[in-house]
Amino acid sequence: MVQNRPILDIISHLVLIIGILIVALPIWITFVAATHDPLRMTQAPIPLLPGSYFWENFVTTLFGRGLSGAETAPVWRMLFNSLSMAMMIAIGKIAISLLSAFAIVYFKFPFRMGFFWLIFITLMLPVEVRILPTFEVVANLGMLNSYWGLSVPLIASATATFMFRQVFLTIPDEMLESSRIDGAKPMRFFWDILIPLSRTNIAALFVILFIYGWNQYLWPLLITTDSDMTTIVMSIKQMLESAEQQPEWNIIMMTALLAMIPPVFVVIAMQKLFVQGLTETDK
Repeated sequence: MVQNRPILDIISHLVLIIGILIVALPIWITFVAATHDPLRMTQAPIPLLPGSYFWENFVTTLFGRGLSGAETAPVWRMLFNSLSMAMMIAIGKIAISLLSAFAIVYFKFPFRMGFFWLIFITLMLPVEVRILPTFEVVANLGMLNSYWGLSVPLIASATATFMFRQVFLTIPDEMLESSRIDGAKPMRFFWDILIPLSRTNIAALFVILFIYGWNQYLWPLLITTDSDMTTIVMSIKQMLESAEQQPEWNIIMMTALLAMIPPVFVVIAMQKLFVQGLTETDK
């Protein structure tokens, strides 16, 4: 029997509220800083209430060249670059991992599990470890300063392959047999049976991989020399370092605020499928 303990409920809610405040305070300060003029943000104490410059700062940041004196593309272009990179990485990882897991589970060929473990071992070789040979390959292929160069080296994913393999192993063999009886070819079975049954897992992985691609800093910094290929995460760092002048915190914070919007939107839009994909244990 579950006992009703009001004191524990109150303590639990207080802990949750305190945690939310700790997480939300930096975001609130970022929003407040994006609504003031640059002079106000250099004065103590810093404001904790919004100002009246939100739309002016928004237009200047999004459609201008961002921080004056910084060698960066317009912020809308940097948002587009980050969005393209994140989408290509997320979709590419999911597509390759689905096909890899499908081949490992449903096709019988020599050294099948050996290939699977070779894929799994690549978890010990993230891009930071193999960055020099990867850069040389990308440079030799002429993919510097391109969306392909930003995304293709980050597409392979042993984690996603392992996850989809485990999902496919839970699908009854009777489904495969019945599809064969109906005359379905392997790719028809893959598209009409496996993909719908993996929908929630695909959604959960998409959220994780989109945020992974969006937050990339080191790899884009290495292979992009053209300011038009700058990503939004890179730009924030460049804005902070562009200062032989006083930092324009209103523009920097507005850029940071704009950089939060796409990942937050993806998480909110796919929240239900995301939770289902991480918690369901059977099909």
